[in-house]
Parts: sequence; C-alpha cells; structure tokens
Amino acid sequence: MDFHNNGSNEWCGFHMEMLGSLVFCISTVFMFLLPSSIIKPENVGLTLSYGLPLNGVLFWAIYMSCFVENKMTCVPPSNWPSHGNVELKDLQVVYRPNTPLVLKGISPSIHGGEKIGVVGRTGSGKSTLIQVFFRLVEPSGGKIIIDGIDITTIGLHNIRSRFGIIPQEPVLFEGTVGSNIDPVGMYSDEEIWKSLERCQLKDEVAAKPDKLNSLVADDGENWSMGQRQLLCLGRVILKHSRLLFMDEATASVDSQTDAVIQRIIREDFAACTIISIENSHLSLSCGVEVGF
Repeated sequence: MDFHNNGSNEWCGFHMEMLGSLVFCISTVFMFLLPSSIIKPENVGLTLSYGLPLNGVLFWAIYMSCFVENKMTCVPPSNWPSHGNVELKDLQVVYRPNTPLVLKGISPSIHGGEKIGVVGRTGSGKSTLIQVFFRLVEPSGGKIIIDGIDITTIGLHNIRSRFGIIPQEPVLFEGTVGSNIDPVGMYSDEEIWKSLERCQLKDEVAAKPDKLNSLVADDGENWSMGQRQLLCLGRVILKHSRLLFMDEATASVDSQTDAVIQRIIREDFAACTIISIENSHLSLSCGVEVGF
C-alpha cells in the first residue's frame, strides 16, 4: 500500500511540475514580448523571481488537500463495526490477471448477529472469501460493505484490528502468553486474565512460575494443539469483535477442545456476526443460518 501511495505521489508531482513549468514558460515568453511601456523590465524580473517557487507551492497544496481527504474518508467510527451487518455486492475475485474468477459475483446480505455457515468442497473459494474480508486479496470487482462502510476505502490496520478470526491452524508468536493474547499491548493484565479465564486457560497459566510472562516458543511448540487454539480464541475474546470469522476452527483439535470452543462461542459471541468456513459437501449456502 505504501509503495502504491508513494508511486502515485511521485506521478502526481511529476505532472504538477510539468504543468507549472509550462505555465511559467508561457508567462515568461508573454512578458518578454510585451513592450516596456506596458510592463517594466524590473517588474518582469520581480515576477519571475516570485514565479519560480510556484511549482512547489502548487504541488504542496494539492498533495495536502488529497492527504486530508484520504484521512477524512479512511477512518471509521471508533465503535465500527457496531452491528455486524455485512453486504456483498457482486463480489468478484481473481488472483492474477487473465485467470478465471475465484469468486464469481456473489451478493449475499448478512444481518448483524447472524451465524452463517459457508460450506463446499476444497478449492471452491471459501477461504478466499475470508482473505478478501481481511484484504489479503483485493476484490477485482464489486464491494464489501460492513455497517455502511466500503472496506476498500479504509486502512488495513482499521480493518484487521476490528475483525476477529479463529484460523484452522492456530498462529502463535515467539514471546510470552501475555504478548500472544495482546500482541499490541492495548489491554491491562486484568483484562488478559479475564480472557484467559473465558478460554479455559487461566488455571494452566496461573500454575506456571512466570504467569503471563510464561514462554511461548516459535509457533507455540511448547503448548499442545488444543491449548494453541484456545490461546487464539482468548485473543479474539479480548478484542470484543462484532464480526468473527472461523476457518475450520476445530478441524485440528480433539473433541473435548472442540466442545469447549463451541460452548464459548455460543456464550461469548451470541450477539456477534459469525461467518464460519467448513469443508463439507452438505447442501448449505452462505445465506443459511446455522447453530453452534
């Protein structure tokens, strides 16, 4: 994104420089052609000395106006999304130019609080749908509107920090339990402990000597698969997201952990919009509400 923005700024600056130079040259020739009785030579020199910096002033003025407009339009309300209404309008996705569409103009509408199951065979585009919501892949056509805001008009940080996701393979970072539950350090220790309590890991962490500073190895190798998934769940609980994505979240865990995750989702995310990806051949569609 920064690369494209810098390129656009440079391209805009080049055109502004060319336009300013052209206007300056035409004005200079015009003033030299005028007789001295109309414009005095000293005034010509004064005009040229003041006209030279106009290119920079023109570019700065246009750049700042675009910068302010972008900042005003790309920041959603602090409580967005507050309802979790999702509307897809003819959404199309392609991974590379001149290749077939992965998503071919889908247009479902999801009301806030609904629990939606997206099912289908492997390779049907289910995981691609989640990637588009997080803008890991940009839509090639159509729109995704959440609570009245087109997500392509706001910053990536605003999108990814407001949505919750429980992936099929739990993602943990080398560090501590606290830094994995709260990677950006936004919450207090008390809030982190409450999150651990909700995801059934408080006793496990409290029994360790370093408590929240207990070591988490790379990819969480010193924790079981079920504990890793519960840590990911605790991360989502802490964020209080109104929109939750589940990508076959219980496919890699045992039945006991599966039951714990399902119960927590029913209790803690009852008012949230949930979009659950499942690898199934059942005849369900994105518009069907399913229970957990």
